[in-house]
Order: sequence, then C-alpha cells, then structure tokens
Amino acid sequence: MSVVEFEGTHIANKPSPSRDFVAGPALSLRERGSKQPLRVAVFTTLFPNPQRPQHGVFVANRLEKLVATGEVQVRVIAPVPYFPSTNPMFGDWARNARVPSISTVRGLSVEHPRYLVVPKFGMRITPSTLAYAARGALLRAQRDLGGIDLIDAHYLYPDGVAAAKLAKWLGVPFVMTARGTDVNLIPKFDGPRRAILEACSQAAGVITVSAALRDELVAMGGPADKIRVLRNGVDLQRFTPPADRARLRAELGAPEKLLLSVGHLIERKGHHLIIDALTQLPDVHLWIAGEGPEHAALEKLARARGVDGRVRLLGAQPHDELKRLYGAADALVLASSREGWANVLLEAMACGTPVIATPIWGNPEVVSRPAAGVLTRDRSAGAIADAASRLLAHLPDRALTRLYAEGFGWEPTTQGQLELFRSAVASRDQH
Repeated sequence: MSVVEFEGTHIANKPSPSRDFVAGPALSLRERGSKQPLRVAVFTTLFPNPQRPQHGVFVANRLEKLVATGEVQVRVIAPVPYFPSTNPMFGDWARNARVPSISTVRGLSVEHPRYLVVPKFGMRITPSTLAYAARGALLRAQRDLGGIDLIDAHYLYPDGVAAAKLAKWLGVPFVMTARGTDVNLIPKFDGPRRAILEACSQAAGVITVSAALRDELVAMGGPADKIRVLRNGVDLQRFTPPADRARLRAELGAPEKLLLSVGHLIERKGHHLIIDALTQLPDVHLWIAGEGPEHAALEKLARARGVDGRVRLLGAQPHDELKRLYGAADALVLASSREGWANVLLEAMACGTPVIATPIWGNPEVVSRPAAGVLTRDRSAGAIADAASRLLAHLPDRALTRLYAEGFGWEPTTQGQLELFRSAVASRDQH
C-alpha cells in the first residue's frame, strides 16, 4: 500500500479489506464500563481532503475539539463523488477522482469511499448511493474501533438521510447537524424535505449551529424536542491578533484602507456585491481569499466597474495565512445570501478585526455588539458601502473585538455534544 504526504500527514491509496467482518450488536456502555470512550463514526461529505484542504474545515474544527477531550474515539467516513478520470480538463470532477481512499487529517483517520452522483436524478437518489457506498467503510470502522456506539452525521441532506439508513442497518443511534442550506434551501424541494423530516424523527438528536436554523427546522415540522442549538466556536489559539500589526501590514503590502472577503467564489457569497460597493468607497481596497467558478467573472466585473486596481483575488489560502490576512485587514466583509453560522466572522474577530455582514440567518447572532462590527440594512452593494463607511469611520478598539470573540470558544459546544452523544447511547442501552 503506497503512502504519500499531505500537510505532514499520511495518505494511503487503498483501504484495508474487511470481507469477513459483519455488522453485529454493540456492547452497551454498562457492559464495557461507563468510563470507556464512546466509539463514534463521523459521516459527512463535508471534510478536508488532500485535493480540498479547506473543504468542510468547520466540521474538522469541531471534531478536533471533541476528540481532544479523550471521551470519544472516532473514525471519519467522508465520501466523495465517483468520477472515472483524473484528467485536469474535467475540473472539480477530476479533483474528486484524485482524492485518495484513505488519508489522515489532524491526526484523524479518514476514509473516502466513492458514491455515485447521477445528473438530473442526483438529488433524489444520492442518499441511497451515499449509504450504499459507505457500508464497507462503516464495517471497517466497526472492526477497528471494536464496535460503533453512534453515527455522527453532518449536513441533513443527503448525509443525514443516508446516515439514517446506515444507523438502522448497523443497529446504532445517530445524530445529525444542520449547517445552513440543508435547512434554508434544499427543503424547498418536496422529496428532500420529506426525507429530512423523516430522518429527524428517527434521529436521537438534531443539532443546529444557530437559533435561526432551529426555528426554521421546527417551522418545517421538525421535532422541537430533539433539536438543540450548538453553535460553532472559534479556535482562540489558532486565530490571534498579530503581535505587530504595522509590521504585518508592511510585509503583506496592505493599503491604508483594506477590506477582506473570504469564501468560495460563487454568487451566494456575494463577492460581486462588495466589488460593486467599491465604486462608492473611493479610497478602499478589497482582497478576496478563495477559489471557485466565479473567478474570471469577478475579475471582469472589477474591470467593468473601474476598480480592478483596488481588487486582488488571492486564491485559496491555508488557515495560517488567513490569520495573517485577518490581522492585516481593517474589516472583514461577508455578503452572503445564506449562512447557518459563518465561521469566518468569528475567525476575523479573534484576530481583532471587526466585520460587516448581511443580516441573514445566523449572522445577527454572531454580530450582536458594536465591538463585533456592523450588519448591513440589506444585501445590496449600496448597503455594504454604507456599512463600510460607518465602520471605517469609527473602528472599534481591536482589543475589544478580540475580547468579544473570546466569548465564542468551543468548550460549551463540545460539552453539549458529549451530553447528547452519551444520552443517545444510554437511551439505546435501556431498550
């Protein structure tokens, strides 16, 4: 089995076989001893891999803090779509094909089984193809951990619906986490909405990362008694203010007034609106960190608006470099149309940088005090320009912005997860 390096970790090209291992009943916590760590299979299509090191990084962040407690043992199953060719001409599909079968991310063992995505029919059948593809990986996780107590699924559709099938097959409880478009967009389609609500009714618990998502899920018909809010936190050790901001800005060549936008280059993230807003902010520059299909369109828009000399597209950036960008910027701008809980807001604040955000979904829960920054009146270029003008004219003390972010550490979320997981397993043991 060949092994290559990925950011200081090992990647194996093939999983170990488990043809003779079959699913069987797990021992209860009472039989194993109540102090034993829970054995958790984390199931998600949102997880970093060697081809997309920032993909689903918010799931990895939360999991990293959970594992650090020593109260769980985990195996991550992070399926990727099947594609037969690695030829770069096929773009993102080829990148999926280049993802290895097994990798190690932040010390966590991750298996990447392939699932079938069928154009035009994908939304309807993907939960089934996803569950079928993951069965072998789930059995290997059960073998290697000595059993599985719980499946922890991230994203309600298709991941959570597939996890419901896997949990039933394996005879273990499962929990799901709703993160944004799986509540505020996908349920607009009747089939997925029905499947999501059925999976919610079967789950031992459902986590939402903001109160706004909880309220929407309940309004859809989700079981209010099973839904709890466990918001994402921020790594206060990884994201810190620069020791010498003036020196950092000089190293990066930062202009006097600098806005930063971070996210995938797609319409939903609203980078185009910030570029439009620059026409009303004559002395302000914009740096955009991220990659995606709108790269060329954003460059063209900047030229058309006559602001291309004040816009820099930086491409994808690792977390360590993001920390430097946050620290150098005067403000972060998030112009999204949908966000369950935007991690970039807290990351910027932890670096002492206030934010400008659209007033949608979880954003008002994050930006709730002047030290955090400001919300726009709506999602438009004019509203962004107005908010930026107000904030840049009266920037909060960066130390106060950092202090505000310190109220969003991971510990409450981690403890909430552990309580939910142990309750789910104990409930199964009682039956």
